[in-house]
Amino acid sequence: MGLFKQNPFGHNLFLKKWLIRVLAVMTHQRYKRFNKLEIEGSDIIRNLPNENVLFVSNHQTYFADVVAMFHVFNASLKGRDDSIKGLGYIWSPKLNMYYIAAAETMKKSLLTKILAYAGSISVERTWRSEGKDINRKVKFSDISNIGKALEDGWVITFPQGTTTPWKPLRKGTAHIIKKYKPVVVPVVIDGFRRSFDKKGLRVKKKGILQSMVIKEPLDIDYEEESFESIIEKLEYAIEQHPSFLKVIPKEELLAYEEENKARRYKAKS
Repeated sequence: MGLFKQNPFGHNLFLKKWLIRVLAVMTHQRYKRFNKLEIEGSDIIRNLPNENVLFVSNHQTYFADVVAMFHVFNASLKGRDDSIKGLGYIWSPKLNMYYIAAAETMKKSLLTKILAYAGSISVERTWRSEGKDINRKVKFSDISNIGKALEDGWVITFPQGTTTPWKPLRKGTAHIIKKYKPVVVPVVIDGFRRSFDKKGLRVKKKGILQSMVIKEPLDIDYEEESFESIIEKLEYAIEQHPSFLKVIPKEELLAYEEENKARRYKAKS
């Protein structure tokens, strides 16, 4: 790779490679020693095409989720079976891998700007900005950038647009699927909310079992299926359909509510 080679967004790939390597070294123990990450579906990762793949996942923290995916996907591509043992897999990381994130989040600090350079596609949220509910139109440049990233490689998205569980999925994801016709791979994660703070930068509790399940690509009729049908299919695939609330233990729901109360209290104080 040449020192000055760039991706479609003008990011220097040599610099991006080193950023991913350094971030991987800094975060690896969060999923191996402080807490254990249980993985399913590494073989699915290895059988995917090199581009036009959209990973759709539930969301629990701002950054710990996607960092774990960078570890798991790269480890899987280097032959690890449901494991991130040994950091050698990150020496030659997949550089055409991106994730969708809110633009305002990625501009807040030097660290978030570094994380953005490592693979973020920053988009303007249409429903919320700076902690307030809003209603603005989708920027066509945001959709175009997602399409550009899919054309170049893999994209990770969290279609609920929030770390609060069981919230409705944003219809924009269905529009992207129908427009660009990617291979859609569901990912279900758990345990990250309990082991990390909301931003996913600090380990708040050790000894938590985290999990990541990579499922088979969805069967989608890009031409005939409605947006509503695709959204419902995604909700079931990432286990965020409202029907799942009926089978979740009451104690777990109460625990989520207590966490939300604590966050609201901190925000006011």
